[in-house]
Amino acid sequence: MIRHIVMWKFREGEEENVNRFLTGLEGLYGVIPELKQCEVIRNVKEGNYDAALISTFDSMEDLEAYKKDPRHVEVSNLCKSIRVDRVAVDAIV
Repeated sequence: MIRHIVMWKFREGEEENVNRFLTGLEGLYGVIPELKQCEVIRNVKEGNYDAALISTFDSMEDLEAYKKDPRHVEVSNLCKSIRVDRVAVDAIV
């Protein structure tokens, strides 16, 4: 299995779009079949990354299929327009 962990920092003043993005990301669970588990976390402490995604896939091929799925691409494009930084880790678990 593959654990895909992503964290983001968002631009100030984008709270409405951040909420749209994170809600949209959560909405992909149960819709994109390759996405086996999904947890979206919002940070409550200032000075760190603002949100994180912890998700699980059966394989790297499934992760790549998820990334290319048009529903994910739409949500991802919103994120790209409001983020200032992104880090990710893909690990075998």
